Amino acid sequence: MNRHISATAAIFACLSLAACTKNLNRLPTNDITASKAYSTPEGYKQGLAKVYAAFALTGNTGGTGSPDIPTQIISDEGNSDFLRLYFNLQELTTDEAAWTWQNDAGIQGLHEMSWSSINPIIDGLYYRSFFQITICNDFIRQSAENAITGKGFSSQTVDSIRHYRAEARFIRAYQYWVLMDLFANPPFATENDAIGSTIPKQITRKDLFNYVESELKAAADSGLVAPKSNEYGRADQGAAWALLARLYLNAQVYTGTARYTDAITYCKKVIGAGYSLHPDYTQLALADNNLNTDENIFTINYDGTYTQNYGGTTYLVHGPAGVPGTISGSNGSWSGLRFTQNFVALFPDYSGNTDHRAQFYQTGQNLTMKDLYTATDGFSTFKFRNLTRSGGPAPHADPNGNFSDIDFPLFRLGETYLIYAESVLRGGTGGDAATALSYINAIRTRAYGNTSGNITSGQLSTDFVLDERGRELYYEAFRRTDLVRYGKFTTNGYLWAWKGGVAGGTAVSDKYNIFPIPSTDLSSNPNLVQNQGY
Repeated sequence: MNRHISATAAIFACLSLAACTKNLNRLPTNDITASKAYSTPEGYKQGLAKVYAAFALTGNTGGTGSPDIPTQIISDEGNSDFLRLYFNLQELTTDEAAWTWQNDAGIQGLHEMSWSSINPIIDGLYYRSFFQITICNDFIRQSAENAITGKGFSSQTVDSIRHYRAEARFIRAYQYWVLMDLFANPPFATENDAIGSTIPKQITRKDLFNYVESELKAAADSGLVAPKSNEYGRADQGAAWALLARLYLNAQVYTGTARYTDAITYCKKVIGAGYSLHPDYTQLALADNNLNTDENIFTINYDGTYTQNYGGTTYLVHGPAGVPGTISGSNGSWSGLRFTQNFVALFPDYSGNTDHRAQFYQTGQNLTMKDLYTATDGFSTFKFRNLTRSGGPAPHADPNGNFSDIDFPLFRLGETYLIYAESVLRGGTGGDAATALSYINAIRTRAYGNTSGNITSGQLSTDFVLDERGRELYYEAFRRTDLVRYGKFTTNGYLWAWKGGVAGGTAVSDKYNIFPIPSTDLSSNPNLVQNQGY
């Protein structure tokens, strides 16, 4: 966004000195202007497709790629994929993951929790989120009531465009939630701030919380279609309610005020919308998980033919160390991702014979992470496999075995059950302990295949829920946010291998609970102030 602003400033400077060309009333050379792109119903559907595609596609220029991703990241376009960047910040900084290749840009310092204000992965996620926000802002602007009036569209088309607009508002709210969670106080721009005309101002975390909350409620109440009634991969009311529940679960971190009662309210909306736990946990991250519409609420869709890049679920298929292609459904392992022994210890039996969520790959791997950057130190996982539930190839399998067909669940019912239970335990009203216990045991019954893993009310505590979230949601990009909420991310309340750069783990500065605003944005936007400690 700031490069657009800088470019605009340069254009104005050029015009103030001397005309760059005699004819200043010029169109882009490809003659595709907004008025033309959004002149038909198909144009609006294609514009919405670009909003969604910004999750899954990469590129240095044009298409859905972002020109704002730092050069260290875009030299490997797989690293500019939103999910890979987000996963790295949410998982590599915790007990759930380490990455072998320390010379990869931005890797050193993440697991050790010693990153600085100059880090290509941190910068990349920041700019990638703002890139998608920018696309959303433009689509929201082009789909406003005054923009669609007078185009001769049928009432049915106008209603469809209103639904599209609500979906774009949801995705923008999601990305602002990501920025609020990771960066606390980012710059802020909406459809009312045209690119190049103003420099974005910084927004406080509390004010951004209020904005995200209001946008999600507005989208759910006036535009998003009913749960489970949209095209697969598109947002509906269920997605907005699920994000509101997550937002309220973490409200005390974001604003200083607990909102657990509100979290329960929106969990109940999701649970009452007709979702159910998919019967087999091991099928949640397979190449045909598009069939899991019973549990999946909203996904990032990946396709081995049409969304080829080395991020996304391709990263989660190839990344785990040592996993052979015959198991992962790929052409082999990149020998990168590994667990600390501390995370593995969440499973009393890590063989997977009792709790089937323990999908650990152990052959040739050491349990103990004696060295942070040795590929064989630490178990890995085959949770993400580019095979169908019958063991066959992916529906749009890449014949070379490079790219994944697995969709990534940003929201699924299992998380909602866990939010409900934790919110009840933390004092939220509108729910009850018996129901919370039943949801936890439903998750565990699926995991064990029977009731042998069920717990009693006396065993259910907030600490148990944290551990259960680890067992249920690992590699789904939750761990950092969870540990921050529990006060265990930077403190000595929980230590894991190589936390703080020490083999046994050590506490670090609380400044690492949030990431720094990239120095490149600070230098180009005088409205921004760096987060404390950086």
